Amino acid sequence: MSVPPQVPSPPVLSQLLLKRFSGFKEIKSNSLPRKLKFAGWSHPRSCKHHLKEDFSLLLFLLSLRSCFVLFDPFLPGMEQSIEQTTEVLLCLSPGEAADLKEGINFLRNKKTGKDFILYKNKNRVRACKNVCKHQGGLFIKDIEDLDGRSVRCTKHNWRLDVSTMKYVNPPGSFCQDELVVEMDEENGLLLLELNPPNPWDSEPRSPEHLAFGEVQITYLTHACMDLKLGDKRMVFDPWLTGPAFARGWWLLHEPPSDWLERLCQADLIYISHMHSDHLSYPTLKELAARRPDIPIYVGNTERPVFWNLNQSGVQLTNINIVPFGIWQQVDKNLRFMILMDGVHPEMDTCIIVEYKGHKILNTVDCTRPNGGRLPEKVALMMSDFAGGASGFPMTFSGGKFTEEWKAQFIKAERKKLLNYKARLVKDLQPRIYCPFAGYFVESHPSDKYIKETNIKNDPNELNSLIKKNSDVVTWTPRPGATLDLSRMLKDPTDSKGIIEPPEGTKIYKDSWDFEPYLNILNAAVGDEIFLHSSWIKEYFTWAGFKDYNLVVRIRSRVDVIRHVVKNGLLWDDLYIGFQTRLQRSPDIYHHLFWNHFQIKLPLTPPNWRSFLMHCG
Repeated sequence: MSVPPQVPSPPVLSQLLLKRFSGFKEIKSNSLPRKLKFAGWSHPRSCKHHLKEDFSLLLFLLSLRSCFVLFDPFLPGMEQSIEQTTEVLLCLSPGEAADLKEGINFLRNKKTGKDFILYKNKNRVRACKNVCKHQGGLFIKDIEDLDGRSVRCTKHNWRLDVSTMKYVNPPGSFCQDELVVEMDEENGLLLLELNPPNPWDSEPRSPEHLAFGEVQITYLTHACMDLKLGDKRMVFDPWLTGPAFARGWWLLHEPPSDWLERLCQADLIYISHMHSDHLSYPTLKELAARRPDIPIYVGNTERPVFWNLNQSGVQLTNINIVPFGIWQQVDKNLRFMILMDGVHPEMDTCIIVEYKGHKILNTVDCTRPNGGRLPEKVALMMSDFAGGASGFPMTFSGGKFTEEWKAQFIKAERKKLLNYKARLVKDLQPRIYCPFAGYFVESHPSDKYIKETNIKNDPNELNSLIKKNSDVVTWTPRPGATLDLSRMLKDPTDSKGIIEPPEGTKIYKDSWDFEPYLNILNAAVGDEIFLHSSWIKEYFTWAGFKDYNLVVRIRSRVDVIRHVVKNGLLWDDLYIGFQTRLQRSPDIYHHLFWNHFQIKLPLTPPNWRSFLMHCG
């Protein structure tokens, strides 16, 4: 089988790299192909190494036949594109960010002299360079604008509505290039520019004719889609058995009975990020038992998607880490590109799949995929829709967190999410839209309160909202249903465009096999580690969170917290999995703390063997 792109053998790869770096007596590690990762090892960026030492180590690692490969843009088989990067254009301190007024704000980077415009609407901030697209003029406040949303160019009076980033004079002319706005670890703001901003436009291809049945998309469950693309098969995010987030999430839909055969027949699998409703080790364990060498592709995120592979015990041998914003060629008709999230670039990704010029956009769980810049008029777009993927506010109590307040907050957040998704679909105008990646349920009896409180969006409600504002065709998928892209693009009313599962097919799960997974968690409860009270100091020393004055009181289910502590897992299992009960006074969200324990914990677990030896 040919998989994208072909990887040279270790000797060939070493020759290519040596040739590339010839003439350098000393190099920094970041001159090597970006973040070379082998068997979980990440080449340290902060150190200097001599050329001989670098490549003796590199060749040694290659000789291990490790399962992690990062494709460098200079290797054969890759299109000569530039990996997408981000540049920080402006930093605002927490105080400066808090001082932003509602509406239009004019700001300047004093170091570079560059000017920017920020538009604040409650908690949402949009930003752009203060440069007119016409002839590079500077924008100033438009005194004729009574709504406080427009700015006027000093050269030719062009007007820009910064609430929409569209020019209103001349009307229908341009859209302003928008910058990515991110909150930093201390609640300051960063303005980032993606380069290139629209990497999918490199080497564009015109849509070709598709035969009926040539491209078919079958929904399996949650965020898992099985794509038939000519004679290739690609699968997204296979969570098809077991729980996610320790014991908090379980599948709402009953996957088709042949799901494992479908996975085994795939030519490649894309896993968007490390959350366990997308990277499901129970699912991959069953797949690896039958096909350990199946090609799996992930983005080059700061925290590796498969950071916990070795500890999981799952034997997968063909995991490929690819750079952002570069087309990966599968065959002459099929290619794909992985993009980063603008809000969580350290862990979240999305993907564009293109077959014969027809694009399929899957934004998965990204909060602001590619910083808000996405291809328009794709053939098929799919995204999350449900909400409820957080412990807030269901697991909080005390103070304002009454049941009435929680219900109102959840209702308001659901409405905001629905409106955002409907607006995004209206702006992008895909031919077809499919809401997915939200079909989970808190089914364990001990989570009855969470299940009843954590009301989620209805996909049909979102699709109805989309239809009110656009002509986009919508598809609410059911397990085993198949969409024929060619038929739907030609005639959305074609009765064969979407083939529903056979009558009598079980759609919703009504039972779950809790016991084997709870047994794994319970095994940690009586571990020898917890006989010594000093485990708490040992654990938090290992975690590395310091220089922050904070007292934390968190109640957690004993089996889950001890399983997480023993194995050095991220706290998503506790927080997103609804396994904690929290009170906070004052009512302040400490981003630094939660971000560290949900994303930045060490890649290897605590050395409990050494701990017990010292305790003994």
